[in-house]
Amino acid sequence: MNTEIFLYNSLTRRKEKFTPIQPDRVGIYVCGPTVYNHSHIGHGKSYVSFDVIVRFLRFVGYKVLYVQNITDVGHLTDNADEGDDKIENEAKKEKINPMEVVETFMRSYFDDMDRLGIRRPDISPRATGHIMEQIELAKRLVEKGYAYVADGNVYFNIAKFPEYGKLSGRKPEDLMAGARVDIRSEKKNPGDFAIWKKAEAGHIMRWPSPWGDGFPGWHLECSAMSMKYLGDTFDIHGGGIDNQFPHHECEIAQSEAASGKSFVRYWLHNNMVTSNGLKMSKSLGNFVTLKDAFKKHDPITLRFFILQSHYRSPLDYSDQSVEGAGKGLERLKNVLRQLRSIVDKSGTEIDFDNLPEEPVNLRRYFSEWLTAMSDDFNSPSAIAALFEMLKDVNSLLSSPNPMSKETACTIISFINKLAGEVLGIIPSEDQAGNRESIEPDLVNLLIQLRADARRNKNFKLADDIRSELQKIGVIIEDNKDGTAYRIVR
Repeated sequence: MNTEIFLYNSLTRRKEKFTPIQPDRVGIYVCGPTVYNHSHIGHGKSYVSFDVIVRFLRFVGYKVLYVQNITDVGHLTDNADEGDDKIENEAKKEKINPMEVVETFMRSYFDDMDRLGIRRPDISPRATGHIMEQIELAKRLVEKGYAYVADGNVYFNIAKFPEYGKLSGRKPEDLMAGARVDIRSEKKNPGDFAIWKKAEAGHIMRWPSPWGDGFPGWHLECSAMSMKYLGDTFDIHGGGIDNQFPHHECEIAQSEAASGKSFVRYWLHNNMVTSNGLKMSKSLGNFVTLKDAFKKHDPITLRFFILQSHYRSPLDYSDQSVEGAGKGLERLKNVLRQLRSIVDKSGTEIDFDNLPEEPVNLRRYFSEWLTAMSDDFNSPSAIAALFEMLKDVNSLLSSPNPMSKETACTIISFINKLAGEVLGIIPSEDQAGNRESIEPDLVNLLIQLRADARRNKNFKLADDIRSELQKIGVIIEDNKDGTAYRIVR
């Protein structure tokens, strides 16, 4: 598919035409989680956003290599060079081995991502599995004069890299002592950052190195793993806006200093999640894990809610907002149910270069959808195009003339491809736990029996049907277009 894509590059602070290094291939690295606790709504926003970006790149014809790491050592509690290792901290609290913490919360993370319909990365490297590469990268930086050893620690000297700050806009001279953390006496400059840390007595996670037992710095890990699998220079690096500084800034400095080449061509940053306008945090008590959110909301509804905001925009989370998104998503599902009742198969292969204009102008709606997604992956506008199409489909479904099976098949395929395969808001049967695959006919039969009961003024039976369906998670909703239902967990 010959499509020009424009994306906002955080490095240049402008929207640019996307031109990958290789014409038909894209290498993308996204900072993964530090696995010391359950994933939260912020993780959901970030990884749903990049899942859709990868899906869209593949849809338009690119072969994508998607790498997303697992941080299982080296991420300290102050997110810089001070404090305890977050994973080791959790292990001490629970009186278990740090790797037990890692395994527990890594499984939890992937379980949450699976439920959100997020496809697994092609490679999920763990920091502890790449210690050798990180030591070699640190050695190269010391040998080239960009890093220095002090009391078993290895620090990157930002004064040796004049471009430090080009991503975040922060100048080295502005990084004054005490501005971020108490400055360690062995540092040459306040902004110098650790690429290897000395393991103090009692520190469990430690490895031998030329500078003594220690562990890698958080920033070093991502540089070593991304360059191992994608090369010294690759197309896209993604992550949360809160990682832009210091994490991504430090990645650029150490990677480019080591290789002498440009590190990443395009930097993409997703914005944060708020609650009533305030950033989600444990200290404010407005922190919501995905597991807690799933107790109230269907995971795919939560995914749809996330995609209704642009990945670069803040997302304000509330139960009411997610419920509102669920009602919108149900409209799409209800149309699909009606279309599937016309045909005896899910759809046919669809040629997006030869879409029909009648009886529904799919060519127009695809053009609007594609334009939106090609403009910095604008999922809210892409969703809006699909919902405009639903109005035409609903009109056709309610007209006296029955829709042909061929038209129904084409529209089903259109929705499955754009809303399902790319946006991921129409779950496959395995994602939905097979519930929707076995329920539509039975639920629709009960809805019809309820409608008959109401016509016959047997309101008790009608209310009983509604009540019993609700008990098993099927919510009946009457509206001007008839009666629809939605499934809740």
